[in-house]
Amino acid sequence: MPAHSVATLLGTALLGLLTAASLRADQQDPALEGLFDQLRRAEDASAAAPIEAEIWQRWCSHNDPALQSAMLQGIRLMNAGDLQAALELYTRLIEDAPDFAEAWNKRATLQFLLGNYAVSELDIRKTLELEPFHFGALSGRGLVFAAQGNYEQAREALNAALEVHPTMEAVVANLRELEALLRQRAR
Repeated sequence: MPAHSVATLLGTALLGLLTAASLRADQQDPALEGLFDQLRRAEDASAAAPIEAEIWQRWCSHNDPALQSAMLQGIRLMNAGDLQAALELYTRLIEDAPDFAEAWNKRATLQFLLGNYAVSELDIRKTLELEPFHFGALSGRGLVFAAQGNYEQAREALNAALEVHPTMEAVVANLRELEALLRQRAR
């Protein structure tokens, strides 16, 4: 499978994952540690789903109503397919709140979808600096590396995402596709 096909498949799964959350707290929420522990112990994707949703809620929100409104507007723009407007909005949000990890993650997603892989990776790095257990950013890093043809690094990133969220179906599927590609290339 060509690199762009893997990246397209993986990117579509990531966009759905990143834009599906509703909102409540931020990435500094003290409840996250317990939620990550529950996520790691979840028996299957069905059991993990409500925990994952709660984590996304906490990541996607901010205690400042204006910043919260901007996050919601950006999600609406992404869902409507207005990627450039969403990119501009998240850039302003990052300028206003540089410690808002999910703003960096959303912008990384947009940069990926626009084919700006190196810039996406920079935003992923910042996301992970602010929230080291951000399974969405770790998964996104795998997508970036796959899109660039860096398949071993993609494998490492996807496995890192699974360390945080072992039952993340999209990542499991993406890793399976990537492993098949690597086996095919080894022949």
